[in-house]
Amino acid sequence: MPISGSTQRRRPIVLLALLCLLAAACAKRPVTEFAEVPGKTARTVAQQIDLNRQGLGSWTELAPSLEHSLAYLSRKPSEEPALQREHLTVTWGELRAGLLLLRNLLPRLDAEPDLLAEHFRFVQVTQNPVFTGYYEPAIEADIAPSSVYAYPIYAQPDDLQSVDLSPFHPRFKGERLFYRLEDGKVVPYHTREDIDTHNRLSGRGLEIAWAKDPVDIFFLQVQGSGRLILPDGTEKHVLYAGKNGHQYVSLGRVMRDMGLLQPDGVSMQSIRAYLERHPQRTKELLATNPSYVFLRLSDKGPFGAMNQPLTPRVSLATDPKLLPLGGLLVFSVPLPEQGPRGEFRHGPVLTGLGLAQDTGGAIKGHRLDFFSGYGEEATWIAGHMNTPGNVWILLPKTE
Repeated sequence: MPISGSTQRRRPIVLLALLCLLAAACAKRPVTEFAEVPGKTARTVAQQIDLNRQGLGSWTELAPSLEHSLAYLSRKPSEEPALQREHLTVTWGELRAGLLLLRNLLPRLDAEPDLLAEHFRFVQVTQNPVFTGYYEPAIEADIAPSSVYAYPIYAQPDDLQSVDLSPFHPRFKGERLFYRLEDGKVVPYHTREDIDTHNRLSGRGLEIAWAKDPVDIFFLQVQGSGRLILPDGTEKHVLYAGKNGHQYVSLGRVMRDMGLLQPDGVSMQSIRAYLERHPQRTKELLATNPSYVFLRLSDKGPFGAMNQPLTPRVSLATDPKLLPLGGLLVFSVPLPEQGPRGEFRHGPVLTGLGLAQDTGGAIKGHRLDFFSGYGEEATWIAGHMNTPGNVWILLPKTE
């Protein structure tokens, strides 16, 4: 029987529909960023928390750190979202309720660690979080310049301007533009090369101290705060004051790509060692990171992005778009260790209670920065930490 014209016309339409269905079936499903784990898994994770390796003798010693986060959250509107992603929305009020709940549980948790899983939902961050480390460095410096202390540490300049871009378009939410005015025109602020090589800030009275070594200043800026060891042995804290707004570029990655460091041997220590052997290349290499951080003197520190004190091995720097400031976290990651010959090796996994209390220019997406504290061990950990791990955000269960 001959096929009718209407049937012939329908066939391409049917084929097209089938192709569309096939394409839809083969299309990649949306990536799930968060997944709540079962209660049994939550209990296992909670039981693995090792406060001793976090420098804490008891759960009750977390109380001051919780108060720092609560002070920050008390200024946030309870009903507004602190986190709004496709698969998870959390309000500032929920974050605050979680911290208050944990504060009430602290006296019981030493004897009853399962309480954490009983009272909190453990929502795991998927997509392979990576942990790097930061610490509170100490550098030799003086308040006045000399032939020994010849490299300036700058305060934030008054011609550095910034504007919040959020009102202009939703895609700019949380973004700021940093600039200066030159002949009435908006131009980018000075780069690291402009400041350190071409002395664009010299003679403006912005020097808060002078250091022995420009590499020390570079790493001080990368960490965002630190201590100045003065010639008489006294110490001064320096804290983050602002930035020039240029994109952060990893010096270690640049040196690796140039073949100056082995791909598996990039660390703060290896960068320093190379620059010590090749001082003539210091300015050139440091200038590959145009980002510049300005600092201020203080009698206390260090402080995080919440303008609250940081707690070693508890405070974490996060991307607020994924893990908001004030968030209550549990993390699991192997800590770097120094072997008997000074070599790097992965130590045992640390599962700890974390607080999202800081941010960083290079901390984007699923990267977290572990605050290791002050001293030689803290420096070693921060310098070698670049390791995949796990992180869970803890949210109070509702009745």
